[in-house]
Amino acid sequence: MCPAMRPDEDDVPLDGMSGDELFSGRDGYTYSDYIILPGHITFDAQDVTLDTYVTRKVKLHLPFVSSPMDTVTESQMAIHMALYGGLGIIHCNNTMEEQCAEVRKVKRFENGFILDPFCLPPTATLAEVDAIKHKHGFSGVPITDSGKLGGKLLGFVATRDHDFVKDRSTVVEEVMTQQLVTAPEGCSLEQANKILTDSKKGKLPVVNKSGELVALISRRDLRKNRDYPHASKGASKRLLVGASIHTRPEDKTRVAMLVEAGVDVVVIDSSQGNSRYQEEMVKHIKATHPDVQVVGGNVVCVSQAKNLIAWGVDALRIGMGSGSICTTQEVMAVGRPQATAVYHVCKYARKHGVPCWADGGISNVGKISKALACGASAVMMGSMLAGTDEAPGEYFYKDGVRLKTYRGMGSIDAMSKGTSADRYFSTDAAVRVAQGVSGAVADKGSLKRYLPYLSTGFRHSLQDMGLQSCEALWAALADGTLRFQQRTSGAQAEGSIHNLLHAKKKDFS
Repeated sequence: MCPAMRPDEDDVPLDGMSGDELFSGRDGYTYSDYIILPGHITFDAQDVTLDTYVTRKVKLHLPFVSSPMDTVTESQMAIHMALYGGLGIIHCNNTMEEQCAEVRKVKRFENGFILDPFCLPPTATLAEVDAIKHKHGFSGVPITDSGKLGGKLLGFVATRDHDFVKDRSTVVEEVMTQQLVTAPEGCSLEQANKILTDSKKGKLPVVNKSGELVALISRRDLRKNRDYPHASKGASKRLLVGASIHTRPEDKTRVAMLVEAGVDVVVIDSSQGNSRYQEEMVKHIKATHPDVQVVGGNVVCVSQAKNLIAWGVDALRIGMGSGSICTTQEVMAVGRPQATAVYHVCKYARKHGVPCWADGGISNVGKISKALACGASAVMMGSMLAGTDEAPGEYFYKDGVRLKTYRGMGSIDAMSKGTSADRYFSTDAAVRVAQGVSGAVADKGSLKRYLPYLSTGFRHSLQDMGLQSCEALWAALADGTLRFQQRTSGAQAEGSIHNLLHAKKKDFS
């Protein structure tokens, strides 16, 4: 067969093959089975933009989503994912109350106008102030006549007002600051921030014409806005957060509680999303909570995606058995090689305006690039994030290596703990068949260093392709100018570290 020719130079054949040519055969490919050919560089890596829509309405500055696993995402992971421009999905292998508490921690972490601050009446004691600080981390409390938002503002209690008061039964009326700087109701966030900056106070109460408290602004949030300019935030200027649910009837109650807690994205967590159970849940959420974005899945085939899109999902999660701790393909003999699944589902979903998440098989920066080069709008990461400081669990040592536990939600350990068995339709089964394992991953340090490494690496990858944005990447995939090359086992070995007696690998500094 004659090789394809470049449109601008008839005598120069195109290298490699297009996405359609690579994935049109009968073989199924993983991310290791191909490589992306370089393009022409005309820009610096720092000029690459990574903005992406992860649902029909939610746009992020970073195409990274943390997996809803009990060894990956709780509030600390979700907070830091959002601060750096990504999104965290809090797992549901816990009680409804526990999951909602994690969501609230994220929503309270950074605010524009704090519309539900903790308040106390003047008769409250310092012990009650201590309790709020211990439980929620807030040391400053507005004092109103009713002890609630909407009451007349009487004063404010900060740490400096009571730090050296030994008797914690002292009422706050005796120590509170009464001469306050306030902002008027109706002022913009920028105006309120200027008042707070000029006053050099830690908190700024917002009051109406009757002197009643309607909101609060924190100096700490100003610093966060400065330090994390690309943080993922909603219209209320609070961090975005997602949460997973299953498809049992009681999960409808869980959804309602999550919405009340402020969740932005609900992920229906199922190993096989093409089911009547998921259909019922998607339609229920869209009818009952229309403002919440719903992510359906998991899927690996266009036929599955077609149904979920028809039911009304706002995004799709792609992957079945491709995670490092997942044994679904081995045990169930059902699934699909991940790169092939991502390419075909994304190609179909893009025609309908539905973003897709590549979930599974992401073990390094290169595979992030390959997943998005197949059309994914974002990558969902589990093992990549499990060893970080912000992941749940404690570090331990084995053979001198610092580790953290990481387990599949289909493992017996996870299914025995909480609701994880629902994901595999195994809750009422007499015998539970594991579709995952428990293991450990090496310490990766804090997300404060790890996420910038991943995003910088991805930017350099796009630079090597000659593409300045994710949108440019997907456009090049669609028109065939993004070129791929299939790799033999020998090529894969050559592209990895080889022929060394000893090697020390350090991913970033």
